[in-house]
This record gives sequence, C-alpha cells and structure tokens, in this order.
Amino acid sequence: MKRVVNGLRLWLLLIAVLFLSACEGKRSGETGVDTEQAAVGQVADGENAGTAMDNIATEYVQLVLALGNHDKHYVDAYYGPAAWREQAALNGMSPTQIAERGRELQQQLPAQAEIQGSSNDLRRHYLKTQLRALVAHARSLAGLDARSFANEARLLYDTEPPKQELASFEPLLRELDRLLPGDQSLTTRVQAFRRGFEIPTDKLQAVFEAAIEECRRRTKAHISLPRNEHFVLEYVSDKPWSGYNWYQGGARSLIQLNRGLPITIDRAIDLGCHEGYPGHHTYNALLEQSLVKARGWVEYSVYPLFSPQSLIAEGSANYGIDLAFPDGEKTRFEREVLFPLAGLDPDSAGKYDQVMVLVEKLGFAGNEIARQYIDGEIEGDQVAPLFEQYTLMSPAKAKQRKDFLDAYGAYVINYNWGKKLVADYVENGAMDADERWQRFARLLSSPRLPSSLNW
Repeated sequence: MKRVVNGLRLWLLLIAVLFLSACEGKRSGETGVDTEQAAVGQVADGENAGTAMDNIATEYVQLVLALGNHDKHYVDAYYGPAAWREQAALNGMSPTQIAERGRELQQQLPAQAEIQGSSNDLRRHYLKTQLRALVAHARSLAGLDARSFANEARLLYDTEPPKQELASFEPLLRELDRLLPGDQSLTTRVQAFRRGFEIPTDKLQAVFEAAIEECRRRTKAHISLPRNEHFVLEYVSDKPWSGYNWYQGGARSLIQLNRGLPITIDRAIDLGCHEGYPGHHTYNALLEQSLVKARGWVEYSVYPLFSPQSLIAEGSANYGIDLAFPDGEKTRFEREVLFPLAGLDPDSAGKYDQVMVLVEKLGFAGNEIARQYIDGEIEGDQVAPLFEQYTLMSPAKAKQRKDFLDAYGAYVINYNWGKKLVADYVENGAMDADERWQRFARLLSSPRLPSSLNW
C-alpha cells in the first residue's frame, strides 16, 4: 500500500513538472524565444551549450566587424548577412568597449561538456581562443597594452615560436656562398642569380594559368571541392605582399598577384598553391561548406586576419605546396612546363631549386628580425639591411618586408612556423601520400587552431 501511495505521489509530481515546463515554454514564446527550441533545450546540457554558443558566435561576428571600423586590415573576409555588415558600419563602439564585451563573451562560453576533440568542444575552444585574440587586438588599437612580439604570437596567433639567434643562420649562408661563388656580396650574387629566372611580363598570364591549373588538378585528385568553386585572377602593384586571396563566399575568390616587383619562376607554383589550391581558396571553400552551410556555425563567415585562424590558414597554404608537389615534382613540372612557357632554360631548373630551398630556410631569420624590431631592440632603419643580409632579399623587397612588418607585425610567423605546425599535424603517423591528403583535408574542414592541433 505504501509503495502505491508513493507511486501516486511520483505521478502527481511528474504531472506538475510537465505543467510548469509547458508554462515556461509559453513564457519563452512570449519573449520571442521559440517554444519548441526552449523545450528541446531542456533535454540535454549539450544542446543548451550549443544554443549558447550560437548566440555568442553571432555576437562574435558582429564584434569582429565592429573592430574592422578601427583597422582596415582586420576583416580579411566576410560573407554573412549583409545587414550585419551595414549595422557594423554604424557601430560606435570604441576598441576599449569592444575588448570589454569580447572578454564578457569569453566568460559566457559554456564549460567543457564534451569529449576533448569532439566537434562541439573544438568549436567552444575556437570561439574562446578567437575571442581572446579579438580582445588583444582591440586593446592594442586602444593603446592599452605595450607591444611585444611574444605577446602578439601568443595572444593573436595561439602559439609560441622558438627564438633563434641570427648567427644560427650562418651555415646556410656559407652553403649558398659555395653554390654561388664570386667577389660581390652574397646578397648581390643571389639577387643576380634570381634575376635570370624572372618571368617576362608578357609571359606572366600563361605561366600562372598553367601553374594554377596544375595545382588545382592535383588538389582535386584528393579533395572534393564545391561544384561551383572558382576564382578571378587580377594583377596589382604597390602592395606589401606578393599575392593575396580575397575570399568572397559561395566558393568564390579574388586572387590578386603583385607585379610591382619582379616575379621569379618559382613563385608561380608557390602562389598558385598558396592562394588557390590547396591553399586559401580551398581552405575557405571547405570551411564554408562544412561549417557554415552544413552546421550553421556563423563564426566562420568572418575571417579576422589577426587571429589564430591565420596561422592555420597560412601554414596550410604553405604546406600545401609540398603536399601537392612532393619529392622533386615541383622542379620537374617547372622544368618541363613552366620554364618553356616563360622562355627560360629548363636545364637550369635543378640548380635554381637547390638555391631556393636554402633561401626558404633563411625565412626563419625574418622572424627574428621581426621580433627585434617589434620589441624595440633595433630601429626601423636597421630592418631592411638585416633582411638583405640574412634573408638575401633585394633592397626593394627588403623595404617591402619592412612595410609588411609595420602593417602586420608578428603575422610573419604564420608562414614558416605555421607551416611546420601543420606539417607536424599532417605527417604524424601518416603512412603514405593518400593519408597525408586525408589528414590535410580534415584539418581544412575543421575548427582546429594551433593549440588544438593535437586533440
């Protein structure tokens, strides 16, 4: 008898709970919250967390657009609702206010409730880390924090690159000195050597079209691209970069190439892969397809340049060159196809590649020069000469690199240090080329950032 009474009490309690829940649902509907969503949200904490992240993601996008009012370089791409961009243009929030709101959003993120590495956990970590970068950049624009190379790397790009002394690059310089003997300075000799491999202006279009098409063919053999993907190629000048991908949504890109400076033959494949396939164009198209369209994660409809996402974007774009053209295939394709199109001697391709491999390794010296400049250890007039000495850039290119540092700061680490981190992720345990491509495609379609690469 007692069990029957207790059972009746339980049934009455359950009915009361359901009634109260229904009332709560009506009240939610009255305040503009979908009743069905409110009821379903009570079923599982994970779904509640997902709704919370959706709301935070929406405001994150709006804050990124608002911060773009204070830094013309900040919003690299946006293809979300047009109304949000229009509202952001009228947003009067100061960088300080944006930083404060970004910090509040960080604190509102749900606690980790998923298995580490699950899609929802990666998304939560993405929002937390991207918001941290937004706060840091907003505070920098407001003049609230002293500038530091290490802080920029950690807060903006979610990483801690190693510090290297410039003297550690001397062995590479000696090897280049051996390959290109002469009485002039090594920088002068390297630049004279490279001038022999410049693409004539009237050959640029044919060379780049061939290079990009081959990059695309090799990428499509391993990665399924959106059916309607395409890009427009445009030539520009007076820019602090050699190439740029402006992603426009709908699997469309505008790829600009800077011909304000001479373009050497190796840059055809480098830029074709980096800006196009399997680089920026592919990365953005896959993120849009897999996360924005398939999952409705609006935070991926905006790309803030000074953020951890940039390390993945630049690192994967540079690693994609080696992935698409492994084991000497880049030199072989250049010798057989691109050199003839450019009117260059194919027999010289081997030595040119040998020199350029060493020059690429000197790129890490550029990171150290950037660190010294940003940290105030060297003056601005010392930057270009150091780039000439340790990275063997021409005076014009070295000046351009100084301009790049002034505009983008520690962003330079994303190219070579980012490439190393991506390579470590892709090649860890990968048995063959197909598996490397699979891991690479998975990275390009996921919310992973530098600190979650090993999850």
